[in-house]
Amino acid sequence: FPLLGGLGVFLLGMVIMTDGLRTLAGDTIRTALMQITRTPLSGAVTGAVSTAVLQSSSATTVAAVGFVGAGLMSFSGALGIIFGANIGTTITGWLVVLLGFKLDLAAVLMPLILLGVVLRLFAKGRLSTIGFSIAGFGLIFVGISLMQDGMSGLQNIVTPDFFPEDTFTGRFKLFMIGLVITFVTQSSSAGVAIAVTALAAGTISFEQAAAMIIGMDVGTTFKTAIVAIGGSVSARRTGLSHIIYNLFTGVGAMLVLSPFIWFWEWSVPGFISNNAEIALVAFHSFFNTLGVIVVLPFTKQFANLIEKIVPEKESFYTRGLDKSLLNDNGMAITALAMSVQREALALLSTLNSLLGSTEKGHLTNLEEMQQALDKTHGFADHIHIKDEKEKHRLKLLSLIHALDHMQRLHERMDEDADRAETARFLNLLDEPRKKLSRLISELINEDALEVDVDKLQHFESFLIYMDEKTETLRSHTMSKIAVSELSVAEANRHLEAIRWLRRVSIHVHKILYHLSNGHEDLVELPVG
Repeated sequence: FPLLGGLGVFLLGMVIMTDGLRTLAGDTIRTALMQITRTPLSGAVTGAVSTAVLQSSSATTVAAVGFVGAGLMSFSGALGIIFGANIGTTITGWLVVLLGFKLDLAAVLMPLILLGVVLRLFAKGRLSTIGFSIAGFGLIFVGISLMQDGMSGLQNIVTPDFFPEDTFTGRFKLFMIGLVITFVTQSSSAGVAIAVTALAAGTISFEQAAAMIIGMDVGTTFKTAIVAIGGSVSARRTGLSHIIYNLFTGVGAMLVLSPFIWFWEWSVPGFISNNAEIALVAFHSFFNTLGVIVVLPFTKQFANLIEKIVPEKESFYTRGLDKSLLNDNGMAITALAMSVQREALALLSTLNSLLGSTEKGHLTNLEEMQQALDKTHGFADHIHIKDEKEKHRLKLLSLIHALDHMQRLHERMDEDADRAETARFLNLLDEPRKKLSRLISELINEDALEVDVDKLQHFESFLIYMDEKTETLRSHTMSKIAVSELSVAEANRHLEAIRWLRRVSIHVHKILYHLSNGHEDLVELPVG
């Protein structure tokens, strides 16, 4: 019971600390991942560091899925992050061995847990979150201490003879035991802590513990596989990549286990037997690092293979809206923003085409666009801001406002097609129509939508001009009815075209305002 309770306390500490660290450093880590990752190698480094900081490979993997889906990162770059995350997970083992076993910090950290809880209860903002992380950190080592106490009671009951012997078949059985442990605990870190504790207590041998740890590493792919089922193309590709890579690393680790033992026995006799816990964690880091070194040069080929197995079938506009991202508000909002950017660009290009521009005007399938807008709205509805970050709330609010005006602009172009056609060919609307088209063209730069303060001011000036022009054109049209130059029906058609041009101008301005006002960091983002 102390062993099981210790495992529970360890897992509780990991969950609390990880949640706290993710709240504190999540946005910073995501920004670093996006800005630093340019090659698979830089992705592996940032993936390892971010996982070590956040103590969560799943958080790093979800970020990679979001970046690929949003078009901010290539799939091969994301693979580097996934590979590196495996190295980052080995840091927990070093914490367990060096701080939990060698220094035995459990008693020392008891007051730290109280301090952390007091901060969580009475402090606010970042200080409260820091307290949460401190409390979780302390609980990890209390859990380790409890597991040690529980394992010591099993020394005469459970011995290495209790487990399969050190043969190829025996190692495979131990591999499966490790895989099941990770499947049950949903944490490879907890599995490593169990293996290190059992090894220190003498209930298993080094070879048995190593085989179990290999299985635990492969077992981490269960969570990825579950997330990938029914997910977006990016999620399925990432899940499959993670599974194949971890299986490859696991097979490689089984092959290098005996040479690893032989090397240390030859170079430093007695090292493994005298420092079994450190040797076990070192082996964990060794085979994960070796796996990255072997696979990294072939990342692009590996990415091509996965892309062929899982082809892209989703809409260009909403391909990044993965349900798994909803667990991380920052990533969910980033993915939502990119979809909104793509859709806004397509809508403005379509409007420009309706206004008569051939250079930066391209007609879009409005039925497909409506489906994309509906899906994007649905994704936004499922983002729930619970982490008390005001900037997340403001970004989400701005995107929802932008989406609302995009829906209205879509309706104006789809349902008011006759009015749009009249506005395009009506001579008295030539000047305002060309002005609006020119302003939209300045916003479109190849496959990017560029919004800045100057362009917003130009648009505001245009709206003032448009209001004045509308009144002038209305009076002009009415006077033509009075002198019988226009029939009432024809005049109504002209007035509707004038109103249409003014309304679409307002919607475009509102879309641009909300995209820039809530997203200073998203100005000039690529949408392809």
